[in-house]
Amino acid sequence: VDICKQEMLQKRNAVMVDGVILNGPIMDSKAGEKFVEDACKIIMEEIIRKADDVTEKVCEWRAPEALKQILDLEIRDTGESHQKLLQLCRDAIQYSVKTNHPRFFNQLYAGIDYYSLVARFITEALNPSVYTYEVSPVFLLVEEAVIKKMIEFIGWEEGDGIFNPGGSVSNMYAMNLARYKFCPDIKEKGLSGLPRLVLFASEECHYSMKKAASFLGIGTENVYFIKTDERGKMIPEELEKQVQRARKEGSAPFLVCATAGTTVLGAFDPLDKIADICEKYGLWLHVDASWGGSALISKKHCRLLHGIHRADSVAWNPHKMLLAGIQCCALLVKDNSGLLKKCYSAKAAYLFQQDKFYDVSYDTGDKSIQCSRRPDAFKFWLMWKALGTTGLEERVNRALALARYLVEEIKRREGFQLLLEPEYANVCFWYIPPSLRKMEDGPEFWQKLHLIAPIIKERMMKKGSMMLGYQPHQGKVNFFRQVVISPHVRREDMDFMLDEIELLAKDL
Repeated sequence: VDICKQEMLQKRNAVMVDGVILNGPIMDSKAGEKFVEDACKIIMEEIIRKADDVTEKVCEWRAPEALKQILDLEIRDTGESHQKLLQLCRDAIQYSVKTNHPRFFNQLYAGIDYYSLVARFITEALNPSVYTYEVSPVFLLVEEAVIKKMIEFIGWEEGDGIFNPGGSVSNMYAMNLARYKFCPDIKEKGLSGLPRLVLFASEECHYSMKKAASFLGIGTENVYFIKTDERGKMIPEELEKQVQRARKEGSAPFLVCATAGTTVLGAFDPLDKIADICEKYGLWLHVDASWGGSALISKKHCRLLHGIHRADSVAWNPHKMLLAGIQCCALLVKDNSGLLKKCYSAKAAYLFQQDKFYDVSYDTGDKSIQCSRRPDAFKFWLMWKALGTTGLEERVNRALALARYLVEEIKRREGFQLLLEPEYANVCFWYIPPSLRKMEDGPEFWQKLHLIAPIIKERMMKKGSMMLGYQPHQGKVNFFRQVVISPHVRREDMDFMLDEIELLAKDL
C-alpha cells in the first residue's frame, strides 16, 4: 500500500498529509450523479405518477418486527452497491404511508402539490440555511415577501414574522414573546424574580400549549384551561372569570391563546369577544390558526376568523390545508418594532457582523431561536406564484364543499351518526354496526361502540384501502374524524370511505 501511495504521489504531483492524499475530490461525482438520476426515476414512477391512483394502496402494512426483517437496516463498514441502494429506496417507498394518496385522511395534512415539491427538490439540492443574506439571498427575500402577504390576509397594516419547524414551535415562540413583552428583564435575569405567570387557553387547544409552558418554565399548572361550548369554542365569559380568579390569587395573567380551527372538532374560538377581554385586562392575544388560518384565503370562509386582526400574534401552517409540504409554518406578529429580534437576539459576532458590505437588516436569523433554518417559505412562495391567490382559494372552497357533501351522505346513510355539524373540514362521526343498532342508549351501548372504530381502523390499515383517524374526546367514545384537504380527493372518494367502513364492519 505504501509503495502504491508513493507512486501515486510522484505520478500526480500530489500532496499527502497524515497519510491522506489531498489532491482531487474524494467523491466519485459520476457515480453520484448516476445514482441521483436513477433515484429520481424511481421517485417519479413510484410516488409522483401514482399520487392520484386510487388502485394503489395507501399503505403496505407490516408490524415493526416483520418490517425489520424486510428492510436491510444494518449499517456496515463498507458501502453498498449502486443497485442495492436503489433497492433500498424502492423498499422505503413501498413500505411508507402514501400521504399523497386521495384516500389518506388520517392527519391535518395530505396530498401533493407539484410546485411545492419542485421547490423542495431545489432547496434540498442547494442545502441553504436561512440566517444571513450572504448565504441565502433569494430565500430571505422570498420569506420576507410571503410574510408580508400573509400579514395582509390577517388584516394588519404592518408586522413581522418568521417560519418555524412546526405550529408547536410557533406557539412556543408566541408564548415566550408575550412573556418577554410582559417582563423584558426575563431575558437577562431569568425566572427567579418573576411573579407567578398565568396564561389561558381553551379545553380544546392544541397540546403544544402545555408543552410550551413546560419547556419555558411557566409550568403546566399555570395554564388555565377555559371551558368550551358544545361546539368546542372557548366561552368568553368563562375566560373573564378565570382572568379575575388569577388576579385575586395574586398571579400575573399575561397571555390568552385562542384557537382558530381546533385539532379534533375544527372549532373556531370567538376572536372578537376574546380580544375585548384581552384589551380590558392588558393581555397578549395569540391565535393558534395553524389549522384554520388558511380559511383567510377564501372570501367565502374567512368569516370563520372574524376578529383575527386584533391578535398580537398568529400561528399559521400553509403545509396543512394549502399543501405547501411539511414543514411550512409561520409565526406572524403585529408588532413591527423589532420585538422578535429584541426577544431572541444573541448578537453572534461571527455571524451577524455589523460592518458587512450590504444592508445587514436583511440578516434576519437573529430573530430566530434556531441557527440553521430551512427555507420553508420558498415552497409556499413557488406554489402561490403558480396558482395565484384564486387557485389557493379554490382549494379551500373545494375542501369545505367536499366536507359538506360528506356530512349530507352521513345523514342519509343508516348506521352513521354525526357528532355535530362541522364548520370547517373536520367531519366527526360514529359508525354503528348492525348488531348495535337496536340496543338501548346506555352505558353498555357506548362501551361496545367504543371498541368499533379501532377494529375498523386495524382492518383498513392491513388492507391498505385508506387511512382514517379516530379518537375518544371530552367524554365521547371513539369516533372517526375525517379531514378533507387534498385537491386530488373527489366525491367518489367520500362515497368509497363510507362504503369501505360498512364493508369492513359488516361482521361486527
